[in-house]
Amino acid sequence: MFVAITLFAVMPILTVETLCVEAAHFSALESQHSEPSLYGVTDGKAVGTYLEHKFKTYLTFKYDFILGSSASGIDFPELLVDIKVTRIKQPQSSCPFKSARQKIYGLGYSLIIFVYDKIDDRVNQTAKLNILHTIYVDAARTADFQMTRGILNILANEGNQDDLIAFMLDRNLPVDEIEANNIANEIITNPPLQGFLTISNALQWRLQYRRVIERADKEQGITAIYLSS
Repeated sequence: MFVAITLFAVMPILTVETLCVEAAHFSALESQHSEPSLYGVTDGKAVGTYLEHKFKTYLTFKYDFILGSSASGIDFPELLVDIKVTRIKQPQSSCPFKSARQKIYGLGYSLIIFVYDKIDDRVNQTAKLNILHTIYVDAARTADFQMTRGILNILANEGNQDDLIAFMLDRNLPVDEIEANNIANEIITNPPLQGFLTISNALQWRLQYRRVIERADKEQGITAIYLSS
C-alpha cells in the first residue's frame, strides 16, 4: 500500500533586511513596467494604493509574513514597518495621529518610502512609475526634525522643564500644559534622538520627506535602499 505524501515548500520568514532587499528589487522592476490602469490618473492616493498592493502581492509569493490590518495601522505589524508612497514633486503623505509624543520620540515604527515620478505615454496610453528613491527610515529617526533639534539644543544649553514646556507650547505641540509637563519630565531623563521627518499638525499627521531624501545614507538610520540611475 502506497501513501501519497504532499510536500509543501516552506517559504522563508520575511525580515526587515529581506524586506529592504526586495523593495530595491521591486523598485527596479516597477520602474520598467508600463501600466494601462494608471494612464491619466492624477490621484496620488490611487497611485499609492496600486504600488503598495502590488509590492505586497510580490512579497506573498516569496515570503511568509502577516499583512497589516486597519487595527494594526501599519503594513507589516510583525516587523513594525509601514510603506509610504509619494510623488517627487511633493514628497509627503499622511499617517494616523496617536500621540503628540510621536513628534518627539518618533512614530513607533519604521518606514519604507517609495518616491516616484509618473510618466504617461500618450501613444500607448500607459503610465510608468519611475521609482527615483526607495528609502528606509528607522523608527528611532521618525520624529520631527525641528522639534527634536530644538529640544536637544535646549538640553545642550542647560535648559530645564520650564524651558522645554515653553518651547513645546510655542511650537504648538497638540498638548495641554499638564501633558507638556509630563513630556518635559520624560525628556529630562530620556532625551530623544534627532528625527528627520517634517511632521505637520492635523487630524492626521502630515509627513514630509524632502529632508529624508536629501540625507539618505548621510545620517544613521536613514538608508537609501534604491536610487534610480
